[in-house]
Parts: sequence; C-alpha cells; structure tokens
Amino acid sequence: MRVIGIDPGLRNLGWGVIDADGVHLRHVANGVCRSDPTGTLAARLLDLHQQLTRVMIQYAPAAAAVEQTFVNKDAVATLKLGSARGIALLVPAQAGLDVGEYAPNAVKKAVVGVGKAAKEQVAHMVRMQLPGVQIEGPDAADALAIAICHAFHAQSARAMAIAERVQ
Repeated sequence: MRVIGIDPGLRNLGWGVIDADGVHLRHVANGVCRSDPTGTLAARLLDLHQQLTRVMIQYAPAAAAVEQTFVNKDAVATLKLGSARGIALLVPAQAGLDVGEYAPNAVKKAVVGVGKAAKEQVAHMVRMQLPGVQIEGPDAADALAIAICHAFHAQSARAMAIAERVQ
C-alpha cells in the first residue's frame, strides 16, 4: 500500500510517501510545498493546491493521512493553518482517497513510542524505520511520520478484520 502523509502548513506543507507491505516500510519520496509569504491567502492556497496535486499525480498513493491541527493562542494564525489543512484534506479527496487524520501526539507515539517526543526524536525514528532516507526538512520528516502512523493503523485494522472473520 502506498501512503502519503501530509503535515499541513501555509508557508511549508510537508509531504512524505512510503510503501507499506505488512511490517516492511520503504521510503518513496518526501518534500515540502512552499508558498510565497508575501502573497494573498487565496494565492498561497492555490499554489499549495497545485503543488500537492502534482505530488499526488506523480506518486499515485492509495491512502492518505493528515495531521490534525492544534489550536494555539493566535486565532488568525490558527485560521490560516486551518485553511492550509483544508488543502491537505481536499487534494487527496479529489484523487478519490479516504484521508486518515491523526493528532500530533498519536503520530509521535506510533513512531517514537512517546506522545511528547521532540521533533528531533521523530526525525531520528523516521530515519531508523526508513533506512537511507534523505529527509527534505522538519516538515517532510513530520509528513513521513504521519504516513508511518497511518500504515501502522491500517495494518492493525486489517489484522483485526481478519481476526473477526475467523471467529
């Protein structure tokens, strides 16, 4: 199963694509979609949409996962991040994919084993689980972690469905 993980951001939207075959994970690609911080919100969202659409077409994932947005004290920043998150949800949906959503602490727990892990720990564990990966920055590392989390959850769901059929 090919999975794309997306770390929403208005300035930097991270993405990471992995192939998951049972417990075996393989890095496919990762990167960051960037928008011009001097542009209008509409222009920035359009730019992110176009870039992420190109990624989806190039790598043709079968599943997608997006990190849930946390609410911070700055309401305007939260709304802008929510707009970028909308793009992160919309593009895979336009490709006909169901989109898994995971809280940041759930992603960290799945990848590192601790829900309060630092970004450096997440990147380190991503490198451990995807040997030889060259990560294109912290946002791409987070996106790969989201993809790994989704692959683990999908594997668990399949195992539970098989167990239920056996009973």
